Amino acid sequence: MNKKFFFFDIDGTLAVGTPGRQYIPESTKKAIRMLKEQGHFVAIATGRSYAMAVDHMRSLGFENMVSDGGNGITINNELITIKPLDYQKCIDLIDECKEKGFIWAISPDNKTRRLAPDSRFYDFTHDVYMDTEVVDGLDPRNYDQIFKVYVACFAPEEQKLETLKELPWCRFHKEYLFVEPGDKSVGIKMMVDHFKGNYKDVVVFGDEKNDLSMFRDEWTSIAMGNAIDELKEKATYVTTPCDQDGIYNACVHFDWIKEKD
Repeated sequence: MNKKFFFFDIDGTLAVGTPGRQYIPESTKKAIRMLKEQGHFVAIATGRSYAMAVDHMRSLGFENMVSDGGNGITINNELITIKPLDYQKCIDLIDECKEKGFIWAISPDNKTRRLAPDSRFYDFTHDVYMDTEVVDGLDPRNYDQIFKVYVACFAPEEQKLETLKELPWCRFHKEYLFVEPGDKSVGIKMMVDHFKGNYKDVVVFGDEKNDLSMFRDEWTSIAMGNAIDELKEKATYVTTPCDQDGIYNACVHFDWIKEKD
């Protein structure tokens, strides 16, 4: 069998439960271990920033990762690259937020924090996903790069922001949205290119809207049984839910893992 390149989303795919109370099913741990033993390449593919994901990557037993929504790659525990967002488009968005009274914050560096000009972001969201540090008079132009922008509002208020249409964004919480890279396939291709692999040997697993970008006809795409319908429609194969041996069952179905006699 050709060496395969496996990429796994975290929440709802590898991990069951809500952040902070997640666990990895034993069958999933077994499948990953067996894939490694049989010479396959395994990696995480997440929208999280490197800083927010690296400890999780290691705790899950991985050494390779596509992070930052496809803009960052880590190989053998070494961060190879992270590409920031389009700087001018982020500035334009923040200027429009100021003009229209939207609450905003930014991540200008690879750290487990966001910066906000006042306490309104936390007061509105009460978010504990990452630390929110208040920098009085925060001016994004004082930073050379911007990796994420956060806009606090309820849907569909964001439709009033014309500049938001020029940037990739997603909403995981009702109180705010993330402006972040949104094409995991970019990082997947960078990683496979690094090893001079073939895209037809790529296998991706996912469950949510931000996984749509990595479900491509060039390779094999596996949707978890708990995935959104839109992802299932794009999938090569739909397996059982993540808490019902989904990853293990898919690997057995395609004969990617074999039990030893």
